[in-house]
Amino acid sequence: MLAESKARHERAAETATFDAIVIGAGFAGMYMLHRLRGLGFSVRVYEAGSGVGGTWYWNRYPGARCDVESLQYSFSFSEELDQEWNWSEKYSPQPEILSYANHVADRFDLRRHIVFDTRVTAARFDEGEKCWRIETDRGDRVTARFCIMAVGCLSAPNRPAFKGMSDFRGPVYHTGEWPHDGVDFTGLRVGVIGTGSSAIQSIPIIAQQASHLTVFQRTATWSVPAWNEELTPEYLKAAKADYPALRAKARARPTGFYFPFNAQPALEANAEDRDRQYEEAWQRGGLPFLGAYGDLLFEKAANDTIAEFARRKIRNIVKDAATAELLCPENVFGCKRLCVDTGYFETYNLPHVKLVDVSNTPIERFTAEGIEVGGIAYKLDAIVSATGFAAMTGSFDRIAIAGRGGRTLAEKWRAGPRAYLGIASEGFPNLFMITGPGSPSVLASMIQAIEQHVDWLADCLGHMRDIGAATIEPVLADEDAWVEHVNDVSTVSLRSTCSSWYVGTNIPGRPRVFMPYIGGFPVYVQKCNEVMNSGFDGFVLQGARDSNAPPRVRFTERWQVPLDIEVISPAAIAARRVPMV
Repeated sequence: MLAESKARHERAAETATFDAIVIGAGFAGMYMLHRLRGLGFSVRVYEAGSGVGGTWYWNRYPGARCDVESLQYSFSFSEELDQEWNWSEKYSPQPEILSYANHVADRFDLRRHIVFDTRVTAARFDEGEKCWRIETDRGDRVTARFCIMAVGCLSAPNRPAFKGMSDFRGPVYHTGEWPHDGVDFTGLRVGVIGTGSSAIQSIPIIAQQASHLTVFQRTATWSVPAWNEELTPEYLKAAKADYPALRAKARARPTGFYFPFNAQPALEANAEDRDRQYEEAWQRGGLPFLGAYGDLLFEKAANDTIAEFARRKIRNIVKDAATAELLCPENVFGCKRLCVDTGYFETYNLPHVKLVDVSNTPIERFTAEGIEVGGIAYKLDAIVSATGFAAMTGSFDRIAIAGRGGRTLAEKWRAGPRAYLGIASEGFPNLFMITGPGSPSVLASMIQAIEQHVDWLADCLGHMRDIGAATIEPVLADEDAWVEHVNDVSTVSLRSTCSSWYVGTNIPGRPRVFMPYIGGFPVYVQKCNEVMNSGFDGFVLQGARDSNAPPRVRFTERWQVPLDIEVISPAAIAARRVPMV
């Protein structure tokens, strides 16, 4: 447990009534608070941490940084904010993103509505009063018409229960709950379990400190170089002069952020041209590497060409042939979340770094002095668990949520999450989710996905107040149709073929369901706009004075953008094939 959480300040338990309770003070919770307060709603935000920032408050492991370029991984609702904030690097490090979150909280005076060091434990819908009754671990008992889940998609750490964990004498750290005062590994024998994004970012830095580093890899991970760099004043000035145009282009892209994209199919190019194209994309680096051709996530034969190119890169970088082969993934390139690194593969050339394959021979146990695999004891002074998160729904599982008739959300979602547009779930009136399962969320630029959801919800709640509606919830048939559509669209992409946290297979016992919407950000936004413009088709509004009143659009106008034809050809649209990174 973090020292900051141990020393939470004492305060009296709260009993009060609000228009809305928002759970979480990351980027989603802060923006939801800003919008609702601007509409005159009374709002209370509860945050488990001691500060704002959400993911960027908790994830402080060495090397943590964003994989979307800084200028686009930021709020777009305020042109003044765009102009006054200066990013220092192409890909922002965690401390800078957290500073940005704190700047936003201060600039828009958000803190006075946020209660920190407080975790919501239960939320129950009162059918008689048509309100939500919410409890916290600090004894708060509050009521609100609306309960808004801003809990994040990657917020509940996954901690595999290895045999003998309590026997280990040294510290065990999880990358998702890193000590806020940092960790010094100088001279220590360190073990890292996992080779996902947080491991790929942290391993090169831990290796600089540790006397010996052992990496336990179950599945090799695709990663491309970031080629991170400082942003010069001249570059920032030019970018800010054209910021509105960049924002507009980003909203029109399937990913919610802009990058050069080649719509030509890889299979129509010859091998020499493909390698030249891949090399140019590799030298640019980052997630846009998957934009080298338009069919890479839809045609296995096309994907094989980029996968083999990346394997050659790994074999050229890693000097030991056996280690290089272990680091070469066998699955579809980009099937799991593509990672972006700085010197990850080069780290395995260091004499004190060892890679241990645990794919066929799993970790047997923790011992007092380290970890045993295949009868071999690895002596360690500290262990880093880079084992990821219970993605998409893990934070919902932490809260006892009960809707109509006392039915819990956990019961309804036992076979997989079910939500209309990823925003709301039938049987749970006035309960909303920001970037919930069934929305683009993690397959888009998260902050843009957050802003679109919040603006839509703000217009929804404003409309309910305009017409005097008491509750809103999805129609079951429409929810079922949307869930079916999300599943159908996922099968078009090769991403549905892999075992990954997208489908929940990183957590034992979870049903295999593709949770985010892979159909593209603008396609999804268009659907949300259609639902609103048709008077919230697919939802039931109860208690309204004038149910036929057209919604007043306050905030969603800026999201009504056309598809970017440069990226999505008519043929691709017809085939429902939407390029995604």
